[in-house]
Amino acid sequence: MPKKVNGAIHAVGRRKESVARVYLSPGDGQMTINGLPANQYFRADSFMSERFKQVALKPFEVTDTVGKYNVKANIRGGGSTGQLGALSQGIARALLGVNPDFRKPLKEEGLLTRDARAVERKKYGLHKARRAEQFSKR
Repeated sequence: MPKKVNGAIHAVGRRKESVARVYLSPGDGQMTINGLPANQYFRADSFMSERFKQVALKPFEVTDTVGKYNVKANIRGGGSTGQLGALSQGIARALLGVNPDFRKPLKEEGLLTRDARAVERKKYGLHKARRAEQFSKR
């Protein structure tokens, strides 16, 4: 699945409407997203920066490779939550290209599985996807 491109391992992660193309290369742990440092890209508020540390860095924590690889990612579509999930899956898939033995711990944490949940479409006759008009008995 992951392949080598110009000395870096390339993998794709997806979540909701977001697609993350991740390039993993040996380095000192720098992360660049769409040309910006990761902490600057996900700096909307303190909640997102905390969430970034929990979600995006989890593949490195699970495989004990924190600070050993540089990440360059191009992320398109979706919102911040979807983009974080796509980035996490992309990093996990790229780490498989580094060492196939990482599959077991990454799989146990659910980092290789595509989260298929998406927004349910609105149906006609209803206010939202499932919300109907309020019922009045009298």
